[in-house]
Amino acid sequence: MRRSRAADPRGRAADRGSRTVTLTGLVAATALTASLTAACGGGTSTDTEGGNTDPKTLTYWATNQGASLEHDKKVLTPELKKFERQTGIKVKLEVIPWSDLLNRILAATTSGQGPDVLNIGNTWSASLQATGALLPFDDKTFAKIGGKDRFVPSALASTGTAGKDPAAVPLYSLAYGLYYNKARFDEAGIDEPPATWSELVAAGRKLTKGGKYGLAVEGANLAENSHHAFVFSQQHGGDFFDSEGKPTFTTAANVKAVKQYVDLLAGDKIAAPGNAEYAQNQSLKDFATGKAAMLLWQAADTTLKSHGMKPGDYGIAPVPVQSGAPGQGRNVNSMVAGINISVFKNSDNLDGALKFVKFMTSDTEQKHLNSTYGAIPPVKSAQDGGTFSTPAQKVLRETLATSAAPLPQVPDESKFETLVGTAMKELFADAAAGRQVTEKSVRDRLAKAQQQMQS
Repeated sequence: MRRSRAADPRGRAADRGSRTVTLTGLVAATALTASLTAACGGGTSTDTEGGNTDPKTLTYWATNQGASLEHDKKVLTPELKKFERQTGIKVKLEVIPWSDLLNRILAATTSGQGPDVLNIGNTWSASLQATGALLPFDDKTFAKIGGKDRFVPSALASTGTAGKDPAAVPLYSLAYGLYYNKARFDEAGIDEPPATWSELVAAGRKLTKGGKYGLAVEGANLAENSHHAFVFSQQHGGDFFDSEGKPTFTTAANVKAVKQYVDLLAGDKIAAPGNAEYAQNQSLKDFATGKAAMLLWQAADTTLKSHGMKPGDYGIAPVPVQSGAPGQGRNVNSMVAGINISVFKNSDNLDGALKFVKFMTSDTEQKHLNSTYGAIPPVKSAQDGGTFSTPAQKVLRETLATSAAPLPQVPDESKFETLVGTAMKELFADAAAGRQVTEKSVRDRLAKAQQQMQS
């Protein structure tokens, strides 16, 4: 969720697509308890210790990281064949779109018809951890996949509730960047990408003319909305939950944050009114075709290429902050985005599942898959090399290392993404329809979301 890639859960991804899920599914996620006993996996074992009735098979649900589900299958299938040659274990692959993934996971926990291993948006980690359905990665389990110290600390921070054994391990790390069209910038006489939001708005106004706009947003993408709300809130010194995990949606900082983001379309008018209806990856096409000159996204390279845009046509800069470094407030300019890989606790092939996780997080696979998807390896030893040392990747690596923050690791995080994302979708719709977006209207929408969160 995001997309996130995370967002998202655009908890996001390469190009995670929309991390949008139904509210019904999210409520169900938080309602499930640790007493889940449904068996998920490839076998039919009756062994209460989780024995391997069929140790030569695994089922794997992968997330949509590339331009299409078919593209992901082409990327992953050779790697799964490699794993089979190394271990003798055959992996049955299904790539699941983000719009379906969480509900599929929930159905698996209750029906017993699910995978052994699955990808999740990292922003969902605490929510899914609360169900009790995922295998905890304690020290003993981490040792089976090469050790906990191999992973980047910021990526590990988005694997579950603090103080508990992680419910997943990082697979692909992502951060938001500001993508900008070099030709459009040259035409407008803009010498360098904006570093603050006031500079971005000023540049966006120069770029908005002749049916083209300065920035593309996705106003109907719930995960993208919530991710940007979180970042803006951090920059204004706020948060959406207090230290006890209770929602604080209507604080002055959060109202200011949501209004500032929605105002990119509503007040500043540097995004097209039609962007209010964009829900999944449509903004990338606008950017790739020159209709929009800037884009806030995670690992968009694969999708931009599918739309005919070459890497040399655009640059990637850090997402702007409020008033420069150190400036006012916090300089958080991205959530810690990415994809985690998890194991169902009741899998009939736990040994094979952990071998597969070890394979997917090996240096070789981390370098190959993250470079293919335009992501950053969360395994420290896999980050060396030319692919991850380009100027663009350096920007994203620096963001993850110094200025990204994990979304709240609370059990209701998934519900937060849906409710706040929906409130912002409604505000974008108001703006597109010509209705004024005010601090009061923002506060009212957030108050409604908070009330639903607490019900």
